[in-house]
Amino acid sequence: MPTAQTDMRSLPHAVFLHRAAGDPGRAGLDSKLGQGAFLALRLIDLLAPGQAAAHAEAFHYQWTATDRFCQGLRRTSTEGAHLNELVASAAVAYRQRDIGLLTPAFFAYAHFLEDSLHLEEALDVLDTLDRITEGHLAAADAVAVSLRVGRVNRKLNRFDNADAAYGDACERAKAAGDRYSELLGRIGRANTLLGRGNLPAAERRLVEVLTDARQAGEIDAEARAEHGLGVVLQHQGSPETALKHMWRAFELYEEEDSRLRALGDVGLILLMLGNAVAAARALHEVLRRARTRDIVANALVELMHCASFQRDRFGFERWRLRCEEVKGTMPPNILADYCLKTGIGQARFGRFRRAATSMDRALEIAEAADLHAFVFKIERIRNGLGACEEMLDAASSIDSSPVIESEALREISVSLAQLVGEPA
Repeated sequence: MPTAQTDMRSLPHAVFLHRAAGDPGRAGLDSKLGQGAFLALRLIDLLAPGQAAAHAEAFHYQWTATDRFCQGLRRTSTEGAHLNELVASAAVAYRQRDIGLLTPAFFAYAHFLEDSLHLEEALDVLDTLDRITEGHLAAADAVAVSLRVGRVNRKLNRFDNADAAYGDACERAKAAGDRYSELLGRIGRANTLLGRGNLPAAERRLVEVLTDARQAGEIDAEARAEHGLGVVLQHQGSPETALKHMWRAFELYEEEDSRLRALGDVGLILLMLGNAVAAARALHEVLRRARTRDIVANALVELMHCASFQRDRFGFERWRLRCEEVKGTMPPNILADYCLKTGIGQARFGRFRRAATSMDRALEIAEAADLHAFVFKIERIRNGLGACEEMLDAASSIDSSPVIESEALREISVSLAQLVGEPA
């Protein structure tokens, strides 16, 4: 009912209650996790400045009830463990009158929610941390909050909010003498331009950041700028130049997940350039080394796509079945991509009815998750399924073009072969 929805939205942290209220058919555990988060954050609201100091007995009573509820969730899931830690930290912060003791648990939970694509909820957690600390965060933590708020807003396509948060991060980092975080904020602002479709401006900003990062000796920022440039150039239709930046990002990154994400993007561009063998080599290496669900899922989807590109029906089905095994853990963006590329593969093998069903499912997922760019891409490809011959021609012209040969491509292919211990 509209009235009930309005009332619920007026509650603090009501976004967590939407899990239960929005769909009566949702799993019981998901509903309990939403309730647990709501209760934990309402408890922490008692510690906010401007609130009357919570009476010890009242706080203890509310903490006990919340802790009892969240203790039951601790072993059910990763999110349950985060909630349990948040409630435990609230008790310590209250006893020691130090709100800063909540910061690690807040950051960890917000990061989990962001990775799980519970983006509105991640924003609520970050906003709560900023509100209850009210200027008492350490400088580095304040910068980190602004950077994360910017990133989450960017993922929600709220580019004005994202740009403002990244700008705030730049100012705070500059005041604190934190050159690295200032560079990250500038990269974030460039990424908002990319999100808006202003590719030339995004490229200019990233080139500037890349130069400054090199001069400052900030290797991780340099890697991120290289990676960002690769994405921009890929969107601009310059995959060969993009490939060089992606490979350089892979070489520079020290953190393993970042390295693997860059290597996965190398695989995608190699496939765009028609070198399916080198692309599969890169993706196999990603799959071999990956430890996080999203990287594993992406690698499986792209290996399936490589197989259909090569018209390897057996390989396509083998990788599709591997994807099915982890489909339940895929966030919406990866799940939509999987359904789309399943549809493309089915079309390549002449199964157009199955292709249409898969693409329709991809469209439903993308629309439900507000993945607007994905919706446009899926609709464009889905509309090409009208005639079998036209679809086959389109698939061949887009994805099966001859391998683009160049010195840079050959060098990267050789380096990739050396990386995985195979002959070039």
